[in-house]
Amino acid sequence: MTKKRPEGIERYSAPAGGWGALKAVAETLARQQVIAQGTATLLKANQPEGFDCPGCAWPDPKHTSSFEFCENGAKAITWESTAKRAGPDFFASNTVSELWRWTDHKLEDEGRLTHPMIYDPDTDRYRPIEWHEAFALIGTTLRALPSPHMAEFYTSGRASNEAAFLFQLLVRAYGTNNFPDCSNMCHEATSVGLPHSIGVGKGTVTLEDFDHADAIFSFGHNPGTNHPRMMTTLREAARRGVPIIVFNPLKERALEDFAAPQDPVEMATWSSTRIASAYHQVRSGGDLAALKGLMKRIFERDDADLAGGGPGVLDRAFIAEHTIGLDALKTDIEQTAWDDILAKSGLSFEAIDSAADVYLKAKKVILAYGMGITQHVNGTANVQQLANFLLLGGHIGRAGAGICPLRGHSNVQGDRTVGITEIPNEALLDGMEKAFGFRPPSDKGHNAVEAIEAIIDGRSKALICLGGNLAVAMSDPEATFEGMRKLDLTVHLATKLNRSHLLIGKTSLILPVLGRTDLDLQASGPQSVTVEDSMSMVHASKGFLAPPSAELKSEPAIIAGIAKATLGSKYGIDWDAMIDDYDRIREKIEVVFPDFHEFNTRIRQPGGFRLSVPASNRQWRTESGKAQFLIAPGLDEDPRLREADVLVLTTLRSHDQYNTTIYSLDDRYRGVFGRRDVIFMNKEDLAARGLADGDTIDIEGVGDSTGKSVRGFTAVAYDIPQGSVAGYYPEMNKVIALADHDRRSGTPAYKGIPVRIRDASEVLS
Repeated sequence: MTKKRPEGIERYSAPAGGWGALKAVAETLARQQVIAQGTATLLKANQPEGFDCPGCAWPDPKHTSSFEFCENGAKAITWESTAKRAGPDFFASNTVSELWRWTDHKLEDEGRLTHPMIYDPDTDRYRPIEWHEAFALIGTTLRALPSPHMAEFYTSGRASNEAAFLFQLLVRAYGTNNFPDCSNMCHEATSVGLPHSIGVGKGTVTLEDFDHADAIFSFGHNPGTNHPRMMTTLREAARRGVPIIVFNPLKERALEDFAAPQDPVEMATWSSTRIASAYHQVRSGGDLAALKGLMKRIFERDDADLAGGGPGVLDRAFIAEHTIGLDALKTDIEQTAWDDILAKSGLSFEAIDSAADVYLKAKKVILAYGMGITQHVNGTANVQQLANFLLLGGHIGRAGAGICPLRGHSNVQGDRTVGITEIPNEALLDGMEKAFGFRPPSDKGHNAVEAIEAIIDGRSKALICLGGNLAVAMSDPEATFEGMRKLDLTVHLATKLNRSHLLIGKTSLILPVLGRTDLDLQASGPQSVTVEDSMSMVHASKGFLAPPSAELKSEPAIIAGIAKATLGSKYGIDWDAMIDDYDRIREKIEVVFPDFHEFNTRIRQPGGFRLSVPASNRQWRTESGKAQFLIAPGLDEDPRLREADVLVLTTLRSHDQYNTTIYSLDDRYRGVFGRRDVIFMNKEDLAARGLADGDTIDIEGVGDSTGKSVRGFTAVAYDIPQGSVAGYYPEMNKVIALADHDRRSGTPAYKGIPVRIRDASEVLS
């Protein structure tokens, strides 16, 4: 007799995409009460003269179809364009104390914000405030701070280039570089690591390169949920016979089997396409070992070929002309024992050898990776080893080859490009001086972890958030929440209510903004904004829907309002002129960042334009002027992993989730329905602890995270490597200390946290 699975846990065997995706889109339209309007809206997503999807940053194809959206993109679009409203009546009916007890899903599901609101401590409610009063209050509070460095300015990746540029202008004119940003929590290891390897902190491939690749390596990402439009690209490659080699702890359904909703044959015949030609379930935190194993096998094959009189298997011409550091890398790899590699990676020698064989047979290799690589205490080192792996075969700066970091939010890369950085370089400072006549401060500001630490310590007294849900996104929410409640000023520019808005300081404001789908009408007429995708393509986005309320303002307009109230006429910046016509913002961007030359002309071309990525042309803007092989000594990610009974926790997003936004409590592809209080575990790890599928367990952090725990979760037996466990983000943030991050990039180690798991009836020590 088969044992009954825990409640809400089922086996999901259908392919990703297909009819299940279409059904999910239909249900989403119905839930958000936009069946007719929503369908029309989706048809303008990622189209010329349309708007850019507010979801992932996967690039737009050449619009060969009227349907350039995916299931999760449709959820993001309908979530924003919902008919539901959270206006003054809603806030009058609910105290902040009552709202705090709501789930994160329920808070956002109330709908679009409609009026600027201020917290009233006498009633424990938000009440409406006039825009000019809100701006004046913000300006007065910021000017009263003893130092500009006592304010933090957070940016979400959904902000446009124009909004982000004005935001950094406001902040630098105010006098600080405190720019905690959502990229600090996802791909900062890329931004920090790749410049030392190849001279640029971005990917080197274009979408067209995938058409010419003859091998694709995939590390640490789940495209079926986090960037689903990539599945069309992977499906086309798989159907051409391109080997797709996956390294990931969990077998994600979309990387196994995918049915394209836009393919009438697959839909009509209920057929699908196998995506991964090989799926290697590396242990959480074992990526460094796996990469060293791959390179060790390549060096061994190279030595053998040379010994037999052959030319070797490395691209020696490329290495000689374009790189330095190969000998040091080879020495490090040779000193790494196979036994250690296999133990740390959880992979067999045969698995590593077969993957190396695919690499050596390919002439053009693309390597795509996600936060499964970056969100570790050695995330920067992981990224640099990926670059090493590609450089051995000359697979950077070649058509059909290169490195492809998979960014999350739709403009997280663009925000960085237009100046959202806590570490300004001389080129940025020179450009700002040329464009605006003042030289901003050059000292390093705060990243996300540093900003939260300063807030907790009381060193920072104000927080202005350009979108996002910072408090929930950060690790150690208990300490983060307590710190934010001590702030003098919190300001949130937002489309919807979230938990961060309920962390009340002395003065707390919520300012409602236009979304991507909304018509942005300024003095010169309807406005477009721009975004940059994962492959450095910049293109326009223009909303068309009537805004949820006449009280809404655009993000650039709100930033300008705050700037005028805070700075007055300082530096003679004409904020009003830039808001009247966003072309004027783009003219200033062009002055500060010459790569945006002829910005307004090029953005009006179909598909936009690609920014310069020197490494794509084998121009290496590193310290040496060449691509650099870099060393990552050892294999241990974290010494705490050597302690007895310790497992490695990786956090996941469900299929009905985008960042901290939770659309529903289902995770269809993993077979979880109506709940999120689960931990995925290997059956051997369960048995070793006297546990069984469905038991109630507690999870406790180790080391810096000792004392941080979540309780009463359900253990679910799952196909995951022994020694690894997985749970949902942000719920699992409670067991992650702020100290658990990559020291080089500041990226929290959400994918590699040492934990202990016990039966819930035991007392945690």
